[in-house]
Parts: sequence; structure tokens; C-alpha cells
Amino acid sequence: MNLHEYQGKEILEKFNVKVQKGYVADNIEDAVKCAQKIQKETGTSIFVIKAQIHAGGRGKGGGVKIAKNRTDAENHISDILGMNLVTHQTGPNGKKVERIYLESGVDIESEYYAAIT
Repeated sequence: MNLHEYQGKEILEKFNVKVQKGYVADNIEDAVKCAQKIQKETGTSIFVIKAQIHAGGRGKGGGVKIAKNRTDAENHISDILGMNLVTHQTGPNGKKVERIYLESGVDIESEYYAAIT
């Protein structure tokens, strides 16, 4: 089963697990609206923009960016959407990013990762 990050977070939310406020978009205009919505709902000016492809290593490949304001977020959105993202799991041909997940930025005290195979 392949799940994108945003899909996994939707499942977690259904079971009352706290996750950052986020929205998925497949074009620049909708992504900018998502950033505006997140800012209005949370009051944050920090955003995380994440490529949604079925592969690990998205951050190392340039597919995850932190923006300190909406202008930076819009620039990162433009850079990531449509890019060919190459990671250790995509192979040398990479995968085209057709969808991104925008979420509110947070101050991270500790971070944990879990995977089920």
C-alpha cells in the first residue's frame, strides 16, 4: 500500500492524533490559497512545503522546504511543483512532483519517525 504523507496524516487525525494543520494542492494557485488559509487559521507565518511522491529522501532531494514567510512559501511552491525529484528510492530518472502538501511550521522540541513495512 502506498500512502502519501497527507493521506497518512488524514488517517491519524481520524484517530485523534495531533498533526500540524495542512492542505494538499496540485497547482500553484491552489497552493498559495492553502498557505493563506493556514496563516488565517493558525496565525503562523512559517510553512513547510513538501513534495508528495512515493519515495523517501524527499528532503535530501530538495522536495521539502521550510519558509519563514508567505513570499518564501510561494517561491518554494513554484520550485517544487513540477520538479523532477531524484532520491535514493526513485532511481536516477526521479519522479515528477504533481502534488504538494503545505503545513504550518512549528517549533520542534523532539521529532520521531515511524515506518511500517
